[in-house]
Amino acid sequence: MKIATREIVREIDRLTIEKYGIPGLVLMENAGRAAADVLLENFAYAGKVAVFAGGGNNGGDGFVIARHLISEGLDVDTYVVSNPKKYKGDAFTNYKALKKIGGNIVELKDNLRKYKQADVIVDAIFGTGLDREVTGFYKKVIEFINSQGVPTLAVDLPSGLDSNTGYPLGTAVLADVTVTFVLPKLGTSIYPGVEFAGEIYVADITTPNFLLDDIPYELLSSESVDKILALRYEDTHKGTYGHLFILAGSPGKSGAASLAALGAQRAGTGLVTVGVPKSLHSIIEQKTTEAMTEPLPETDIETLGAVSVNRTLEIMKERKSALAVGPGISTTDETREFLYEIIRNSTIPMLIDADAITLVAENPKVLKEAKVPIVLTPHPGEMSRLAGITTEEVQADRVGVSLDFSAKYNVYLVLKGARSIISTPEGEIFINTTGNAGMASGGMGDVLSGIIGGFLAQRLSPSDACRLGVFIHGLAGDIVAHENGEVGMIASDVANALPKAISQIPDMDQEAVTRIR
Repeated sequence: MKIATREIVREIDRLTIEKYGIPGLVLMENAGRAAADVLLENFAYAGKVAVFAGGGNNGGDGFVIARHLISEGLDVDTYVVSNPKKYKGDAFTNYKALKKIGGNIVELKDNLRKYKQADVIVDAIFGTGLDREVTGFYKKVIEFINSQGVPTLAVDLPSGLDSNTGYPLGTAVLADVTVTFVLPKLGTSIYPGVEFAGEIYVADITTPNFLLDDIPYELLSSESVDKILALRYEDTHKGTYGHLFILAGSPGKSGAASLAALGAQRAGTGLVTVGVPKSLHSIIEQKTTEAMTEPLPETDIETLGAVSVNRTLEIMKERKSALAVGPGISTTDETREFLYEIIRNSTIPMLIDADAITLVAENPKVLKEAKVPIVLTPHPGEMSRLAGITTEEVQADRVGVSLDFSAKYNVYLVLKGARSIISTPEGEIFINTTGNAGMASGGMGDVLSGIIGGFLAQRLSPSDACRLGVFIHGLAGDIVAHENGEVGMIASDVANALPKAISQIPDMDQEAVTRIR
């Protein structure tokens, strides 16, 4: 499902009204009617509803909602947060209509004591256009709504939430349900906005669908990744499904190499070879049964280094179809030299993770010397090193940071975390919707490296490999959580659940994340 930024919403509204002749009043009526229907569906017990209406079009939506709820026999109080004299256009039309039918409109005038207890609150104060911090009486109203202890339905977006970053602009309404229009908003598709929005309903307000075709932002769903899954035919063999070469491991970190191999195998990769420093070879042979292993020349401290380059390049040419490098390889100066030479000389698509990301962060320009597509899979701390900013700055603008880095260095990037973000050099963003807190344990990233690397080896495009990889990785985690609980989940549990995750995708609910009206 496509998702929209503040700027995209503005342009869609402008084109809908100005170019395609659908009046704003019609769009507002459709929006308000849809929101009222969701309220009646979810809160059938509600006899009394309080609508808090702001001064713009979001407030106009609130007036339409109030009017429809009144027609359904509910007792509705509409609290005007701003000065009614400031209403104009469609919002003013609906303000007058509500007043003419006898709707109870209360002008708060900085006095919240006028509020009468309700069963449900409708938040129609601010919409997607808010881009500054909420202060003064508006802030008091939002905090008041949050303190009431009754369900809240937000109109289009919880008031106070930044529609692009998902962060509160000073404060924001904590909604139980959000009825959003046309498309989910970026800010409610990522954390912390997800927690403010509650359950999201997407309402069709008759915006022309073709206006959504070229939007480069998307929420991943079973429907979108099902299109990527390749059918397996009877007349195939292991070579059909690619050969992944994994470069991983150093003293004390052999587990990372074996987990990456397991992830690739469970994702359906035909062949996997794990290249490690030769002193770790006997250990890796014991840890991996189905994967092949390759002892590589090593440095005096038993890591990969310049001495490893020639043999590694030779192996890569032996019918390998993709490369994954980084899990547990160490961050020594000699390993950095090795990695940079591999990036410069690789002839197959490659994934860079973990220690390799830390080394790349010392000179990101080396990425521009690559001759093949590159995928990076950093967690926020690694992303901060890549981008040269703090982890807090990364988390404050995960989408923007990802897009900038992908464009600057022509790479595909998976910024891991709750609602992992995939960015492409072409400016696309894909947000994952699977996974859970049980996956916050060591080795999960190594398994993901193997999965995405395995899909690259199976000759999926970098974008498809990333999208399918993060989705089934999270879905496998959800399966493990459902069967065993979140606490105590380990990376190999997730890897071993991958076949079940892949088999479930075609039959999954296509609206598992947002409900569409």
